[in-house]
Amino acid sequence: MRRRVFVNSIIAVSMLLPGFAVAQEKPELTVYTYESFVSEWGPGPKIKEAFEKVCACTVNFVGVADGVALLNRLKLEGAGSKADVVVGLDTNLVAEAKQTGLFDVSGVDSSAAKVPGGYEDDVFVPYDYGHFAIVYDTQTLKSPPASLKELVEGDPAQKIAIQDPRTSTPGLGLLLWVKSVYGDQAPEAWAKLRKRILTVTPGWSESYGLFTKGEVPMVLSYTTSPAYHMVAEKSDRYQAAAFSEGHYIQIEVSGLLKNAPHKDLAKQFLAFTLTSGFQDTIPENNWMMPVAATSAPLPEAFSRLVVPQKTFLMQPEEVAKNRKAWIDEWLTAMSMN
Repeated sequence: MRRRVFVNSIIAVSMLLPGFAVAQEKPELTVYTYESFVSEWGPGPKIKEAFEKVCACTVNFVGVADGVALLNRLKLEGAGSKADVVVGLDTNLVAEAKQTGLFDVSGVDSSAAKVPGGYEDDVFVPYDYGHFAIVYDTQTLKSPPASLKELVEGDPAQKIAIQDPRTSTPGLGLLLWVKSVYGDQAPEAWAKLRKRILTVTPGWSESYGLFTKGEVPMVLSYTTSPAYHMVAEKSDRYQAAAFSEGHYIQIEVSGLLKNAPHKDLAKQFLAFTLTSGFQDTIPENNWMMPVAATSAPLPEAFSRLVVPQKTFLMQPEEVAKNRKAWIDEWLTAMSMN
């Protein structure tokens, strides 16, 4: 009897020791994304909590400046990347992302995802969308531009902060928006707009921070951005300008790495992005539009947002083919005296 008690005691103590065979540690799912997604006010913390309740795992978010920087990091790391899942690329980058050979078929039925114009892909799963817009401070700018043309040709004294298309998905979105409207005349448009640009930041967070601090009256952001101020701050001060030509859309996606250390868990996470546990965090944490059903109606503020009369979206293959040349075009125009 004493021997049995002794043996049982040894087992009980051993189970508490680090590394003991019977003490199984939870697998860690590594998710690469952008910085604002994992900030304390972003959707990341809530998504981590919700997914960990159903996955028997630990979620480790790794944030970089923005979506383009995210793709650049994956290219640098190559097949040796520790990431299981990437959240935060968009449709402007998916063709180039596929060309790296780093991504695998998701295995997720994304037919429940609804976005303007539709989106289907066997590799990338859409999780939110929003139209790019110029957001302005109504206290300092009484007559905002009503078109891209007015933005380009407006008063140089009224400045704007934008993001770098080499590192930022909004920055790339503006580049493609200008190209969609101006075509071959885009370099001339950028040469004019350059006079109004106060600064070009690596990512969205930096430029929007300058804007809310009052250092610039306009910023490149989204039609949904004013909803944050209306809901969280009870303020109508910041609004998006409706442009007569239309607005370029961003559809954000998640993807599975081919060499994901926890592939089954990664697929479970991708499927989770289309459930209410994930989608509920999008409107009031990522301040974008959800692509699938939420458990409650959107806040009333979302009904007061700018609704673009026309949506621009280039095919991913066209963007991949021309992105470098168009960025070089932008760099040349931005460096002109």
